[in-house]
Amino acid sequence: EAEQALAGIAAETGMELVALRPPLVYGPNVKGNFLSLLKLCSRGLPLPLASINNARSFVSVGNLASAVAVAAVHPSAAGKTFLVSDGEDLSTPELFRRSAAALGLKARLIGFPVPLLEMTGSILGRGDAARRLTRSLAVDSGKIRRQLGWQPEESLDQGLARTAAWYRGEDA
Repeated sequence: EAEQALAGIAAETGMELVALRPPLVYGPNVKGNFLSLLKLCSRGLPLPLASINNARSFVSVGNLASAVAVAAVHPSAAGKTFLVSDGEDLSTPELFRRSAAALGLKARLIGFPVPLLEMTGSILGRGDAARRLTRSLAVDSGKIRRQLGWQPEESLDQGLARTAAWYRGEDA
């Protein structure tokens, strides 16, 4: 809806509009679900996530900022919509493993049937959160790479390392 409203304003004013659609954004000062993930990793508790087989895309705040910078000045960007990601999709268990590793920890994941995990989440009033953990949300950032020549400046592991350093109170 926001993109449609902005498109109307752009049409009336002659302003050029570029829409960037990121998946989950992470990095230093992260809030929300990703901060919760870091807290869970740092507690070292066994989590019932090992049976999840999904694919999720992510983008570090640094990579998103570089995509914004490219899209703001590239002559081919105007009027287009681009999906932006780090370019590596992970399953939820792999995200926990790699986030824990960035924190210098080992993820403790146990198998649990995904339908029961989703049902338990629904019973506890956290159905949406459970589905975000279990379902896929992968995006293809090939269009922005091909048309604008944008490339992520850091890998997912580098972004996770910067995020972990911030979480531990180190300079990121």
